[in-house]
Amino acid sequence: MTTGGIYVPVNQRYFEDFVPGAIAEFGPVEVDEAEVVAFAERYDPQPIHIDPDAAEKGPFGGLIASGWHTASLVMRLLVDNYLARDASLASPGIDELRWLWPVRPGDQLRVRATVIEARRSQSKPDRGLVRTKIETRNQDGRVVMSMLAMNLFRRRG
Repeated sequence: MTTGGIYVPVNQRYFEDFVPGAIAEFGPVEVDEAEVVAFAERYDPQPIHIDPDAAEKGPFGGLIASGWHTASLVMRLLVDNYLARDASLASPGIDELRWLWPVRPGDQLRVRATVIEARRSQSKPDRGLVRTKIETRNQDGRVVMSMLAMNLFRRRG
């Protein structure tokens, strides 16, 4: 993530590094067909996610990933590239989760995280709340998923 033009490695990020306007971009992760089906069979067993023949006849003209699978792929990218292991405390939730475009096997997903707000906690001065706009794009640059994430981060001082 670049803060004020300076790159801060993920393992060194604290609340103070999440400045409104700071942007982090990472990926890609490839969407694997076997993983799409396996995830959906376990968690979202709809024909559009688990049955290529039925999905071909469905509204999307082919197999698509569950939105929850897409969210899981994005979460892994966030853990590996955005959420500092020592300073990330928890998330009180997400707002405005949207699946905007079908994600298909073979897609290459990239994430752009933009810090929207960062404020110190009034009740716990050792931490702060960061709101981040997360956009996930496919290889064509189309936004396939977006959300507003809230995360608690430990302060340096």
